[in-house]
Amino acid sequence: MTADLSLRNLGKTPTPFFNGRWFTVFASILILSVSGGTYLFGLYSQNVKSSLGYDQTTLNLLSFFKDVGANVGIIAGLINEVCPPWVVLLIGSLMNFSGYIYLWLAVNGDELVKPQVWQMCLCLMIGANSQTFTNTGALVTCVKNFPESRGIVIGLLKGFVGLSGAIITQLFHAIYGNNGKSLVLLIAWLPPFVCCTLLKYVRVMKGVNRQENEVNIFYQLLYISLGLAGFLLMVTILQNRVAFTLVEYRLSSCIMLLLLFAPIVVVIREELRIGKNRKQVLDDFTPLKGLEQGKLPSRSQGKEVLWFKNVFKPPERGEDYTILQALLSIDMLILFITTIFGAGGTLTAIDNIGQIGKALGYPNTSIATFTSLVSIWGYLGRVVSGFVSEIFLTKYKVPRPLMLTFVLLLSCFGHILIAMGVPSVLDVALAILGFCFGAMAPLIFSIISELFGLKHYATLLNFGGAASPIGAYVFNVRLVGHFYDKEALRQMAALGLFRKPGDHLTCIGIECYRSSFLIIAAASFVGCIVSYILVLRTRKFYKGDIYKKFREQA
Repeated sequence: MTADLSLRNLGKTPTPFFNGRWFTVFASILILSVSGGTYLFGLYSQNVKSSLGYDQTTLNLLSFFKDVGANVGIIAGLINEVCPPWVVLLIGSLMNFSGYIYLWLAVNGDELVKPQVWQMCLCLMIGANSQTFTNTGALVTCVKNFPESRGIVIGLLKGFVGLSGAIITQLFHAIYGNNGKSLVLLIAWLPPFVCCTLLKYVRVMKGVNRQENEVNIFYQLLYISLGLAGFLLMVTILQNRVAFTLVEYRLSSCIMLLLLFAPIVVVIREELRIGKNRKQVLDDFTPLKGLEQGKLPSRSQGKEVLWFKNVFKPPERGEDYTILQALLSIDMLILFITTIFGAGGTLTAIDNIGQIGKALGYPNTSIATFTSLVSIWGYLGRVVSGFVSEIFLTKYKVPRPLMLTFVLLLSCFGHILIAMGVPSVLDVALAILGFCFGAMAPLIFSIISELFGLKHYATLLNFGGAASPIGAYVFNVRLVGHFYDKEALRQMAALGLFRKPGDHLTCIGIECYRSSFLIIAAASFVGCIVSYILVLRTRKFYKGDIYKKFREQA
């Protein structure tokens, strides 16, 4: 009999499969698989730049505010503390539609919308911030439903977020063909539609223990997602070599949707099996004294700690910290600095895919391919770091921060390859950086949950993510944008040209990015060193049984 048949569930009537926690995972997969509109900025940024006459510094400023919105989700976390997940998801849907529909009107030159730069920054930030609401509502809920498999859960769900860029790209071509401006319109309506359809199925299940076959089910979902990723990779490469017709785009999208919905087979089978076992237990169940009146034994609750007390006297690692205890801890400070140097650099590279490709002379079709490939490699980074780190942690007691250190070290090589400027190496560089960017999120989010507990995980998760846009602002706006515009002006001066008001700057050659990415590579190495400090501080904690308390509570 599976271990998830807890004492609290014995008195309940068997429920339909769509009310179980596995269906919550499936609903979360679908919601997150279309939530990655922020990763497509490199694909539609050229339309924004040309339609509104921006230079590279202004475009990178828009990118920075997009990154702020996509990563600063503290408001979403605080709302999740007091509201059910469906409220968080609904707010995110409204923000997504309002932000991106305004951007679409601006790019299409609508007479009703004459945006200033600050208005464009605001609408992009609002639209991108919706991603933190969907991440919080879906991901945090699933982590609380499967606390002893958190690394696997985060890796799998964030993996589908990584695939979302390629998924949306395929749907865009199938619906709108090659009309680049319509991509923003698709990002505006598709995620809210999917989210509002499924949000009622995303909820926290209490009183549920770990199943004996829980990890095996996640592996089955992993294999399906690998099949989806492999198909997207094959189609993306094929589309770069052969011009697809609209019919061919729609055929490939239908196959993609079949693979995307394939997890429902695993979910229904497992929920029906759980329901059958629960019914058998109910038939054989003899009520205990005290349960006959519907009373259940309650486990003792620890003393509630007020949020403003013991701020500088936190509990042991792994226990539930208050928000202030976690934010003011040295461990969180180290993680924050590591994320600024590590994720900030890789995020800058991803945001500049379009401009890097243009500078090196790649056609638009190749740039679109780069964007999809980075999305797929980001998926691989997420699932590999989530599943492998969980295996290494549970079997060999390898600290998760050590794996984060290795990922940061690998990203240094990706930045150096971009700085080299060899056209044939750009594919490899973007693959490395896409993998590293994807791998960082499950590791950082898992470390936060392990060190500071799950009680305030929704808020702490989003605070950790807020470090990325800080690094992106320094590297993207102040560093990359500055060097790009400086080199573009130098090239214009060498040709005897002068920039006119409203003209956007275009830079050609690797000189536009070489100095910037050498500096970013050095900064990533600093982040690698800082991350290793956390390894030394937490190695004793990770040698213990970090999931023991969840088994005792269950």
